[in-house]
Amino acid sequence: MKRAVMLCMLAACARPNPITNSVPAAADAIVIQEQGSFAIGGSIVTAPGTFDPIAQGAYNPAGPDSRGQTLHGDHAYVFYQRPVNARRLPLVFWHGHGQSAKTWETTPDGREGFQTIFLRRGFSVYLIDHPRRGRASRSTLPITIAAAPDEQLWFGIFRLGVWPNLYPNVQFSHDSAALNQFFRQMVPNTGPYDPAVNIHAVSALFDKIGPGVLVTHSQSGALGWRTAIKNQNVRAIVSYEPGGDFVFPEGEAPPPMAFGARSFSPPTVPLAQFIQLTKIPIIVYYGDNIPEEPSSNPAQEQWRVFRATARAWRDAVNRHGGDVTLVELPSIGIRGNTHFPMSDLNNLEIANHLSEFLRTKRLDVRD
Repeated sequence: MKRAVMLCMLAACARPNPITNSVPAAADAIVIQEQGSFAIGGSIVTAPGTFDPIAQGAYNPAGPDSRGQTLHGDHAYVFYQRPVNARRLPLVFWHGHGQSAKTWETTPDGREGFQTIFLRRGFSVYLIDHPRRGRASRSTLPITIAAAPDEQLWFGIFRLGVWPNLYPNVQFSHDSAALNQFFRQMVPNTGPYDPAVNIHAVSALFDKIGPGVLVTHSQSGALGWRTAIKNQNVRAIVSYEPGGDFVFPEGEAPPPMAFGARSFSPPTVPLAQFIQLTKIPIIVYYGDNIPEEPSSNPAQEQWRVFRATARAWRDAVNRHGGDVTLVELPSIGIRGNTHFPMSDLNNLEIANHLSEFLRTKRLDVRD
């Protein structure tokens, strides 16, 4: 779409929010210069043999005979929007485990998410559904998808509260409709989770679009470090609540850590690769309800260990001349955030903090 289009966001054309049935406050229109979507990365599998459309029943999509046929899969799906007079560096948003690009779209309670907030602030935005997930669901390898009820577990892991109660100070809507929407944005893997497949696809995205800022969440945090090592078009990383797989230089990883029945050792890479992370500004965020001392609450204990790893990793990068800022939101007076600060009730405050980081590091300039 090459012609600029205006998204109707004025009070005169406001419509009730379908979730809360409320009408949003007046807002300026957003003018989009270009938007679209594409697949990136991936692979092609070709079955042995020769394709015969007559013998193999080409017009029967349920036909079991794959001889000579191809399967395109393992790509990422990317939706993008570029505003008029966009800032030089786009923001590339990458979701976490069990999620899709929906993480960055409308919040569960119906407010604007980071996609629209930062579009309003003049950034081009790229939203990823990573390989074997969401709209990039076609996998070249099979998997059995279980339909097992598990939402109360994730309620705890994502630190909304201890089921069925929200934490007293939590920045998540108390409206049951919001929780319903939150549970419905979860999606399964459609193939085996493979970090290399994900890194390949997102690196290919940066090859295509050029320099940009990578914004990760949770599971994609670990993938983001390795993508930045692989591709120098990643000019900065913003990571919301990454898991514990921070990459350390060989010989410098902290000792193995455990929580519950799980234990892990942070991965290492050669120093020559690790040094790539010292060449870009990085900011890492963690929210509230993460204890300092070991906890009997397994979800809180998990995030206590991950945050401790983040502290050690920050020190390792900065010791080698890097520029990592670790923001523990409660320590700066921003309280109650869940594992999803980008969609919590105070997501504008979270966005403002990110905007200040982008401004300070001169990542928000226009040509």
